[in-house]
Amino acid sequence: MEDVARVAGVSHQTVSRVLNNHPNVSSKTRERVEQAITELGYRRNTAARSLVTRRSQTIGVLGSEMAQYGPSHTLLGVQQAARDAGYFVSVAGLREVTPETIKDAIAHFMDQGVDGIVVTVPHPGTFDVLRDVTAQVPLVAVGSVGDEHLSGATVDQKQGARLAVQHLLDLGHTQIGHLSGPSDWIDAAARIEGWQDALTQAGLEPATLIEGDWSAECGYREGLKIAADRSVTALFVANDQMALGVLRAFNEVGVRVPEDISVVGFDDQPESAYFIPPLTTVAQDFEELGRRCIGLLLDRLESGATGTPATVVPRLVVRSTTAQAAS
Repeated sequence: MEDVARVAGVSHQTVSRVLNNHPNVSSKTRERVEQAITELGYRRNTAARSLVTRRSQTIGVLGSEMAQYGPSHTLLGVQQAARDAGYFVSVAGLREVTPETIKDAIAHFMDQGVDGIVVTVPHPGTFDVLRDVTAQVPLVAVGSVGDEHLSGATVDQKQGARLAVQHLLDLGHTQIGHLSGPSDWIDAAARIEGWQDALTQAGLEPATLIEGDWSAECGYREGLKIAADRSVTALFVANDQMALGVLRAFNEVGVRVPEDISVVGFDDQPESAYFIPPLTTVAQDFEELGRRCIGLLLDRLESGATGTPATVVPRLVVRSTTAQAAS
């Protein structure tokens, strides 16, 4: 930094301000410093910096089920937000989710000296384990509403499900089934509740409920059964992958979408706009969820307070798989 300051003709403190994006530096001075950095090939010594600041500028992210769309894109959102805030990310993925594996991963992060930990493990028991963990750094749990021990950030899954079902109700459907995700997933359970709440509020009894496993294969298999039964005129599917399988099954047996049955998915995967027909679905903003997670974590680092839960509101994306119920 002293070499950079000498070449740029500024003080050591000015170089530090430029490196830390301090606002009180003129554009001309910032340009001279950045030119000197490029000329000298300067890279800050993060190890030395951590000795002074007592921070590693690293955030641990603990996740599981990374092959699934939601968890993987939550991770990407957290990574991007962390980089934007000037932090590195260390990722630990769990093959098996147990109290022991969660605690071991937290201990591993503590050994690394991370400044905070974001947990994206979508199973209810995770939060109880985290509350029992003694960690000297802030913890943010995705899917949790948070409490005095734990900060929480989540997408309002119940509201997303209500949006999907209300859309079908507005189209005149009264027999609305649900192909859910696994019952031991937080998001799947919340979407079931949202489906039930919307129907109850409309004065209707919940119709067919089928538990799935998130896969297109499951959607295809259950879609064949639904096509044979024909007890529903609309189907809310808990993710777009299963909806893809449902559409394939319906197409094979001659059930027309949306003329015979309407279908709504969840996630708004990029491919869902190119399904045949293009899928009506519920979009989750994973980038915003990542920003909320990192914002909570940084607030904890600065103030020590858990803060209010960060909730991202989903939105309905209407395409071609939904239509008015047949008279």
